[in-house]
Amino acid sequence: MKAIVIGSGIAGASAAYHLAKKGAEVSILDEGHEGQSTKAGAGIICPWFSSRSEEWYRLAKAGAAYYPSLVSQLEGDGETDVGYAKTGALRVSGDIDALDRIERKLREQKREAPEAGDIARLSNDEAKRLFPPLAEGLEAIYVSGAARADGHLLRNALLSAAKKCGAVLVNGKAELSVEQGAVKGVTINGRLMSADAVILAGGAWTNQLLQPLGIRLPLEPQRGQIVHLKLQGHETGSWPVILPDTDHYIVSFSGSRVVAGATRETGSGFDYRITAGGMQEVLAEALSIAPGLHGATLEEIRVGFRPFTKDYLPLLGYIPGPKGLIAATGFGPSGLTIGPYAGSLAASLAFGEKPALDMDQYFPVRQLS
Repeated sequence: MKAIVIGSGIAGASAAYHLAKKGAEVSILDEGHEGQSTKAGAGIICPWFSSRSEEWYRLAKAGAAYYPSLVSQLEGDGETDVGYAKTGALRVSGDIDALDRIERKLREQKREAPEAGDIARLSNDEAKRLFPPLAEGLEAIYVSGAARADGHLLRNALLSAAKKCGAVLVNGKAELSVEQGAVKGVTINGRLMSADAVILAGGAWTNQLLQPLGIRLPLEPQRGQIVHLKLQGHETGSWPVILPDTDHYIVSFSGSRVVAGATRETGSGFDYRITAGGMQEVLAEALSIAPGLHGATLEEIRVGFRPFTKDYLPLLGYIPGPKGLIAATGFGPSGLTIGPYAGSLAASLAFGEKPALDMDQYFPVRQLS
């Protein structure tokens, strides 16, 4: 079987890896767009605090549960630098009643999600022992099963493992080739590459690939600006993920690196700029939760374009019309939670297998209000 994956972000890399492991002849095509969301994403693996829909939670929970297996598979393929670590997470708030409600819901959910790990209610002093920069007056719920992933490292590990199984990576602008109602392959750099199945994992740029076919998915780019700080003199690698009452977050990595994010700029288009307002928003939110970061060095600012859908559900499955065309995109701010598992589901579809999860709710061509 010949398969082409367009897009080498986290979902595309995962799809290519799983296809190659199954014995497919795999080509990964990537245009190298500036602002790919995988590299810019913070990599929080903690769906259990979310208040999103049951359909979203079902997929995100499966995505989080899949990580240990995926990491083990990659290690078996000689890929040990995957950027994944279980650090736990703190859901922090000054609203004690809100924390009570969240804790009750979380303990109910744990019955069907043992991978969430241990749950503990922490005072401010106890929370600060785990995350020293935390503000006074904030209590926390701790979940031990939460993790963080460096999307860039994980994506590279998946691509490297796929190449070991025979996959090839081609850089250039891809165009779909359709004849008599079926996808024949993809033209790239003036060369037609044939395929039995094509997986569209082009992130926020997926509609550009589909435009010549007159197909448009309910997808748009959403700009995210994210700040990387260096907290000199602190070993931050084991610090938990910090999730406050807002959509912002703080994620710590080894090497005294602390990441604060992120803006969610719907309607941004592909405007690849760092803005004063974006930086003010991210830093103000981070410092209100963790004033101990006030003296940190601003090391880097990243900009990424999330493939955003209004219902926050991904676009995953066969695209009606041309036979053999599969979508794996639309993960929004949850790409590093859902993407690796979604890539494995897309690979199963391409092989004609029944996916491990019912995907009807994620049908790519749907009407959103």
